[in-house]
Amino acid sequence: MLSISPKQALLEEYALVATALSAPARLAILEQLAQKEHGVDSLAARTGLTLANCSQHLKVLRRAGLVASQRAGKAVIYRLSDPSAFGLMAGLRQIAERNLAEVERILRGLAGGETPPEPVSRAELAERISAGEVTVIDLRPADEFAVGHLPGAINLRLSELADAHLDGEIVAYCRGPFCLDSQQAETLLRARGLQARRMDGGLPEWREEGRMIQVK
Repeated sequence: MLSISPKQALLEEYALVATALSAPARLAILEQLAQKEHGVDSLAARTGLTLANCSQHLKVLRRAGLVASQRAGKAVIYRLSDPSAFGLMAGLRQIAERNLAEVERILRGLAGGETPPEPVSRAELAERISAGEVTVIDLRPADEFAVGHLPGAINLRLSELADAHLDGEIVAYCRGPFCLDSQQAETLLRARGLQARRMDGGLPEWREEGRMIQVK
């Protein structure tokens, strides 16, 4: 019986992680868990998956070491097992944006056919928040906002932006590398003649950098 080398064995384990990231549904699950812990029922509802399908995807993510779980009574609660998952998610987006023409086309469409403005870095936004120079909009659902948000942020959904009374400089953010709400908000607000940009990354990246979080 032939044995494989330690290097080959390691590469096969590394490939488990890559395989786990290869399905859009599993990326959607990771995006949800980056915000807060969820049971399988909640994850299925938020991602549009059936319970059985969601459970199968969670098994793949657990095997790859990306997701952990614990029991809470009769329920099983899932969470991201390692903050490094944020880096994987961000890296996927960066590579796709730089090298895939279809990704560029989709993002340009969200920006009304224009080249999207450069996002505001988290470090720069932190300084502007401290100086009281900016209005920050959190575009996530209310339950995620309540768990934690940027200091002084207001919670608005995309559907509310057209009628919201806003002025001055505005920075929007949402869930992180896979969320498009902040790009759409930027386009909508700039079409109203407002000074609007989006933050680079989302609440998970801000939190993992040890920056201040406000809880409702």
